[in-house]
Order: sequence, then structure tokens, then C-alpha cells
Amino acid sequence: MISNCPHCQGALKFNAAQTAKIEQALKALKPGKRLPLKCPHCKQPMQLDAAGQAEGAGSAASQKSPEKIPANAEQKAAPKASESGDQVIKPPPPPPLDFLEENMGGIMDDHVRDVPMALVLHEDDGFRHQLAAAMEALGYQVMTLTSPQEAIDQVASISYASIVYHVSFEGGALNDSIFHNFMRDMPMSKRRMIFYILIGPNFTTLYDIEALANSANLVVADKDVKNFQLVLHKAIPYYEQLFGPFLEELSNYGK
Repeated sequence: MISNCPHCQGALKFNAAQTAKIEQALKALKPGKRLPLKCPHCKQPMQLDAAGQAEGAGSAASQKSPEKIPANAEQKAAPKASESGDQVIKPPPPPPLDFLEENMGGIMDDHVRDVPMALVLHEDDGFRHQLAAAMEALGYQVMTLTSPQEAIDQVASISYASIVYHVSFEGGALNDSIFHNFMRDMPMSKRRMIFYILIGPNFTTLYDIEALANSANLVVADKDVKNFQLVLHKAIPYYEQLFGPFLEELSNYGK
């Protein structure tokens, strides 16, 4: 089992529960796969093989050349001109969801982290339980509430790593939601630390532009709630990889 970070050489100390979880995740790894971990000292990511050893910093895997963009990519992406000569700006298409059909076995232990808090706000008891179970399976400590004002009071006093909100939670339009507007008006110093998830019948799962337009980090369609754990397994690591260094740098400057 790895004992030092390959980047900063800091000692990696795991308690019994963490060690057992890591070993279980390593046993579930498919051939050629790696278990991602983040160093608690330098915050750099590392990849563990089935033997629990990390690829060295600066290895061939970490120096992989960026994928080349075809020369005609710009032409294919260029918007078509309308008859009046104006440019028609089209948003990029939503991502493919083929992965939702994949086997979910072994995904629970891929990411080992401290126990974060999550808040689930859904009007239906059955869906609320299903969403909470998916979050707990990924290591979250989950709280569920039925009152928007109580939820606001909780978020104001507790540091939640993730919040799941269904658009019909308050019975009206999303833009009229007390809680959603509270999230949109939240100071960015706190808001950027919360992974805010919106669920509703008209969303396209994992469509980043739709999430951005609704002041959220992730949107999920009602029909994909049955695969909520798998959606989170894909979305959260991607978000951490994309924004983790930026958030870390802001934290270093006290922001």
C-alpha cells in the first residue's frame, strides 16, 4: 500500500476504515484501471494500481500529449449563416448518455474522501429516499428536509458540500422558488464550495450549458434519477478536476 505522495513525498496516513475502503476499491478495479486519490498535503491527484502503488509524478501517463484538433474542426463548428446574413449561434449538443446503460458494479469506492454533508430537497418521499441512498453510497452524510425556509436556515449554518433540489419542491416555477433564489443570491465565497444539483422533468442530464443557465453545477432529468448514483460518479470527479485547482488557489488567497 502506498505510504508517501509521489509528488510532495508527504506521508499518507489512513485510519482503519479508510484503509479497508481503499483495499476494497483496489480489489474491485478492472484490469488496466487505476484508483484516483488526492494527496491531503499538496492536493495533487495520484493514480493507484491494483497493488496500491501510485504512478510516479511526471510519469508517461501524466505527460500524455494533448489530443490534436482536426484542421477542419473550426469549419465544422462554425455556425451557419441565416438568409439575412446574420450568424446563427447554436449551443453545443448535450453529452451522450450511453454510460447510463453500463454496469454500476464497483463504482461506490472509486473515490475516497472525507465525509461531506449533502442536503436533499424533494417533495416525494420515495424519490427523496432514492436520492439520499445514492448520495450515501458515494460517501455523503445526507439530510432531507420538506420546508424551504428550514432548508435556508440549515444552509446558512451548515457547510454542505452538495445540495439536491427538485424544481417542484415548492410547488411553483423554479424562478419563483424561495430556496433557489436564495442559492442564486448566495455570496460566491460560499456558493462556489457547494455542488448544486437541479432535478426536473424538462432538464437534459449532464448538459453543462443548461446547468449554467439555471445557476447550478449539474442538471438531471427525472427519467435519469434511477441512475443518479452513476450520474454523480461521472459529474463530481469531472467538476473537481476542472475547478479543484482554481478553488484551491482562491482558498490560498483567502477568498
